[in-house]
Amino acid sequence: MIQRFIELGEGYGDIYELRQLMESNKDRFMHGFVFASKTADDKTVVSIAAAFQPAAEGNFMPIYLCREGIPDGSKRLALFEQAVEQLGAIPIRMDVKNSAQYADPKLYFGHLTAILRLNHYIPPMQ
Repeated sequence: MIQRFIELGEGYGDIYELRQLMESNKDRFMHGFVFASKTADDKTVVSIAAAFQPAAEGNFMPIYLCREGIPDGSKRLALFEQAVEQLGAIPIRMDVKNSAQYADPKLYFGHLTAILRLNHYIPPMQ
């Protein structure tokens, strides 16, 4: 199974797109994630993500992400958490390293994938 992060943006207007994806694919929705990290100036920002079951055909599991543009405790974060709860799930919060600490975003996404697999939030590699 291919598990891939699909970056929508930094969580400004694209948070509404993520919420719409969750609503229109509620039968495939698995988990909502809040990844908290510290910036270089020690501010806490969050990335929000939604993982979906693979489509009926194919072996692709998307994880849509808005990366590190949302201040912790903001109204945008509350809107995302509310959307996750309306789908009958609890937002899963994790503290992770900031993506700026990685030379390439692919390394950051690989790290997040490994964390989610290790915690059994997404299936293991097959």
